[in-house]
Parts: sequence; structure tokens; C-alpha cells
Amino acid sequence: MKRFATMLLLTPLALASVTALAADVDLEAGKAKSVVCQACHGADGNAEVDPQYPRLAGQYADYLAHALRQYKSGGRTNAIMQGFVTTLSDQDISNVAAYFSSLPDTKLTNLAGRVQGD
Repeated sequence: MKRFATMLLLTPLALASVTALAADVDLEAGKAKSVVCQACHGADGNAEVDPQYPRLAGQYADYLAHALRQYKSGGRTNAIMQGFVTTLSDQDISNVAAYFSSLPDTKLTNLAGRVQGD
């Protein structure tokens, strides 16, 4: 019973913190900062420029932000990406990640015939 009561008390706090984090994201600022990203990842984030570049549209914002922070810290190494992320603040990274996450992934809408075992 104690666990249940604790969960009831902590759930609103967790939801409030997630909501506060989401409220701090500025999609328009992310869109403005994403202009340099579009050269490789495409204007809509679907990497139409070259298939070697990953699609960013529709990816989870926390995954994109983590990847960008890893490039910035040197945890991931790619000379091109590191050159771009060095100019981004932590807020810029959150905004860019949220912006690309908000875009529709128009390239892979159906996994039928693309998953082993189909």
C-alpha cells in the first residue's frame, strides 16, 4: 500500500517535470537553427539529398538531442557533425531536436515486406 501511495504522489511530479521540459522547447528557433542541417539531412529532415545521411524527421527528440550532445562532447566522432554542434547551445540542441522530431517521416511509413519474417 505504501508503494501505491508513493507512486500516486510522485506521478504528478514526474508529469509536471516532463511538461516543464516540453514547454521550454521553441520549435521556431529549432527550425531557424536547422537550416545548416538541411544541406545533408534535407529540408524536411528526410535525407533526400544523399542516402548516406540519416533521416531526422520523426525521430525521438531525446534521441536526437543525446546524439547532438555526444557529438559536441566528443562521445561520437564525426568531423562534419562536430563542426556544426560546437556552435549550438544546450537550448539550441533541444530546440533543433524537437523541431526534427515534430516533422513527419515521409520515407518509411510501412514496414510490410521490410522486416525479416514478412
